[in-house]
Amino acid sequence: MANMNFQVIENEWIVLEDGTRLAARIWMPEGARPEARVPAVLEFLPYRKRNGTAARDESTYPVFAAAGIAGVRVDIRGCGESDGVIDGEYTPRELSDAAEVIAWIAAQPWSNGNVGMMGISWGGFNALQVAALKPPALKAVISIASTVDRYNDDIHYKNGTHLSAQLSWAATMNAYQSRPPDPELVGGRWHDMWLERLEQQPFFMEEWLSHQRRDEFWRHGSICEDFDGFPVPALVIAGWGDGYRNTPLKAVAGMPEKAWALIGPWVHKYPHFAYPKPRTDFHAEAIAWWRRWLCAEPNRAEETPRVRAYILDGPRPRRWRERDPGYWIAIDEWTRPETIVLRPDAAGRLEHAPAEAAHGHALLRSPLDTGTAAGEFFTLKPDAEMAGDQRPDDAGSLVFDGEILAEDCVVLGQPIVRLSLSSDAPLANLAVRLVDVHPDGMATRVSYGVLNLAHRNGNADPQPLKPGEPVEIALTLDACGYRFAPGHRMRLSISSAYWPTILPPPYDATLAIDLATLELELPRLGAHSRIEMAEPSNPDPLPRYENLAEGASRRAVERDLEQGVTRYKLYEDTGLNRHPGNGLCSRDIREEVWSVALDDPLSLAAELRWTCVTQREGWSVRTHSTTSLSCTETEWVISERMEAFHDDRLVFERDRNARIPRDHM
Repeated sequence: MANMNFQVIENEWIVLEDGTRLAARIWMPEGARPEARVPAVLEFLPYRKRNGTAARDESTYPVFAAAGIAGVRVDIRGCGESDGVIDGEYTPRELSDAAEVIAWIAAQPWSNGNVGMMGISWGGFNALQVAALKPPALKAVISIASTVDRYNDDIHYKNGTHLSAQLSWAATMNAYQSRPPDPELVGGRWHDMWLERLEQQPFFMEEWLSHQRRDEFWRHGSICEDFDGFPVPALVIAGWGDGYRNTPLKAVAGMPEKAWALIGPWVHKYPHFAYPKPRTDFHAEAIAWWRRWLCAEPNRAEETPRVRAYILDGPRPRRWRERDPGYWIAIDEWTRPETIVLRPDAAGRLEHAPAEAAHGHALLRSPLDTGTAAGEFFTLKPDAEMAGDQRPDDAGSLVFDGEILAEDCVVLGQPIVRLSLSSDAPLANLAVRLVDVHPDGMATRVSYGVLNLAHRNGNADPQPLKPGEPVEIALTLDACGYRFAPGHRMRLSISSAYWPTILPPPYDATLAIDLATLELELPRLGAHSRIEMAEPSNPDPLPRYENLAEGASRRAVERDLEQGVTRYKLYEDTGLNRHPGNGLCSRDIREEVWSVALDDPLSLAAELRWTCVTQREGWSVRTHSTTSLSCTETEWVISERMEAFHDDRLVFERDRNARIPRDHM
């Protein structure tokens, strides 16, 4: 079976019970038939199989098919060439549609009745969510860069703070959904389908801002609500360089009999072509997984250690992180790590057992632009999207350094910072970073955590602070796997701002931190084994498409010293690229400008512009979209504008605006 050839079915219509047609691209093992049935793997996305995810699909599904596993890549309702209009993220209808697609696959004459589900990001999310619905034919999942908690570990909110990535994602989805279906597949009705989508697509930002606390909207699709009921084996993968780094360890802690964790140094990409290297041979890993659970092959995949993780060994911030130093470890069974607790001494030095503990209070009111070295929430490239040298952000923070290490300290898990503080305002944010200080002073961010202090007792029922009244805080930082080397220092950096990662509350609060209560709890790496992980034999697995116009990438921080305003600017242009098979040419241009005055949180503003081009010879479509955000003391103010052109003729325009009350945020 491993040497089978395959064929590609460029488009197959899957008709749902309500008559909606979903468009599928299928990589079929040659010889699949009722007498030689094969398993299948589904990936279910809104990202356009024809020209959105085509390159990564073409790097993986031919390998699966050659190994006797069919790959079925389906565009969800209202995306690509599929009928209808998308109705949001991970909605009941989306998950129900996926369950119908799984049943359709299992009923095909070439299918052995066993289906896996796989994906990264959106596809990793809905793979877990659909599995939780227990469709009978779904036997296993591989979930990459995903979440088990949609409120605290996604692109919208984090411990009650408002992530700037939420607006970025709303603008991205608005742009993605503005692109037309391909006339080559849907014929002359493409124009009506396109206009229907433009007219009816959701106002994503309005919906998400209407749920600023962890309510039923976010509990839906969060499998942590019922870990015990999760029914199938799940291989959960993430990278330390990505915002979704917490999920693998949360999954194995919550589902110790169902989940396996694999964590590398990577950004938000599949492990066989991700940066920073080392990569892993994802194809071999996945094929063994599918053969075990979809073919009952006794290959002992279930004996894989519960946790495999890459321990970062002092990577330095760089303009391009090609390869991060470190080593792979394996842990057979994941248990709560043993911890080491550090506290500041009277001189403010972090110590394991200080002879004289710190006392008194430290006042903290960070400049509102503290945080510009944070990078992106989820990173697609190992460049300035990753966290940079932390010294600029440390300048606006309360900093505690440890002694120069005489021996190494290796951590794996989620650090916790505990402290008591008071605020002079009813709403305030807290940001904490764990930093590795190199001998030459360069500072690498190891982990960070943020908290809207109104959410100190939970995310479902935020409560304002009483000015001047002390409160106890326990802030769990993001998961990390890291070796602090001899000659380095540990640093704990605390700030009241972390912009633009999180948006400021309406008050520029001053925090009073009780130094006697401050402690850092580090999860020490316990019993483990060193392992080798095979890297892909193909160092460049993505297919090369014809480049018709070069792209560009720029990212800058601009400080207006006269006006006291900081602007964070980014520009990403994919260039114009043509798919060699279907001839579609695509280009996306994204521009973002975020600004804030150093002494006025209500000055916060953002404007995000997208241009999307889809064309082939004799046919051209272009959309321009602008998404904006500003605020008052009591409201978030948002707007969207969309313009759509067919052959340079304006055929659609729309403006939408909303004012959403701020909910303890």
